[in-house]
This record gives sequence, C-alpha cells and structure tokens, in this order.
Amino acid sequence: MKLARGDTLVVASHNAGKLREIRELLAPFALHVVGAGELELPEPEETEDSFAGNAALKARAAAAATGHLALSDDSGLAVAALNGAPGIYSARWAGPDKDFAVAMARVERELAGKTERSAKFVCALALAAPHGAAQIFEGEVHGHLVFPARGTRGFGYDPIFVADGMTETFGEMEPAKKHAMSHRAHAFAKLVKSEIFPS
Repeated sequence: MKLARGDTLVVASHNAGKLREIRELLAPFALHVVGAGELELPEPEETEDSFAGNAALKARAAAAATGHLALSDDSGLAVAALNGAPGIYSARWAGPDKDFAVAMARVERELAGKTERSAKFVCALALAAPHGAAQIFEGEVHGHLVFPARGTRGFGYDPIFVADGMTETFGEMEPAKKHAMSHRAHAFAKLVKSEIFPS
C-alpha cells in the first residue's frame, strides 16, 4: 500500500471530532481525505473484542465499499479501577445520542468509593486496501481522571483526562499540544514510519 499526493483516502469514521483530528494529522501529506459519513456509508457493527479488531473491521468495510484505501480508528478510555472499562465500549457508554456528558457521568458514578484514578487512552489505527488485510498501528497515552470535567476542546472523554506530566485536561489543551502527545498521535507516528504516505 502506497499513497501519492492527491490520492483519496477514506476515513472510516462517522465521528466528527475524530475525523477532524485525523484530517489535521494528515494535512501535511496533501491527500484528498473524505469521511465515511460524508459518503453516507453505513456504520458496520463492531463485533470484535479488541480495538485493533474493530479498527480492521471498519477499515476493510470502507475500503470494499469505496474501492479506495481506508483508514479507521478505534479508540477509547481504559480505567484501571474499572478493570479497563469502558474500553472498546467507550462510545456505547455515551448512549444512542453519543452524549459524552452521559458517558463521563457514568465513569464518575462507577468510580464512587474508589481512590484509584489512573487511566489510559488507547488508539488502534487500521489501514486497508479494497482487497487485502488491514495493517494495524497502536498507541497509548497514560494519565489520570479528574472530576468535574474541565474544558470544551477535544471530544469524547477529553475533559476528564489529564496525561502524565500535564495539569490541563485534553479538553483544556490547545489542539496542537494534544496532537503532539495523544494516543492517536503515537499510533499515527507508527503509521507514518511505515512509509505509506507521500514524502
């Protein structure tokens, strides 16, 4: 798999915040980036039991449907005191309306009476061609949770997550600062090293 400048890359996501972050990470490569939602592709049911498995499933579905290379991201929050939950169910905790205020409130409720606040964000990126297996690139960022939520930047669980060595939540952090250190950034750095993108 190799991309040239101007080539189309489908991002297999209907999440506007996730699509925005991936577009910003891809900007230096001058690709034509289009989201699955913009193409009105159906969202495949996530039936795998890992971030990598679900990312591969989504990337393969988008590549097969469009005939283009497809990049998918499956990511979420893993809370140590909750045995890694919500994990691959991070989006589902936000309910059918994908309201992450609901999801963050649930995390806070589940942690009631527990003093342990360590957590990590996990990201698996999958790149798939229309006919072939997906390549997987994974990244993590470790930190702890804070309540109440702070900040309106980012998306998802960002307002309750403080990365190790930082004082701001991802919801308070300048986007460029977050992009330099996030779980998605770590996975993306591995993807770039694979030399799939144009130089």
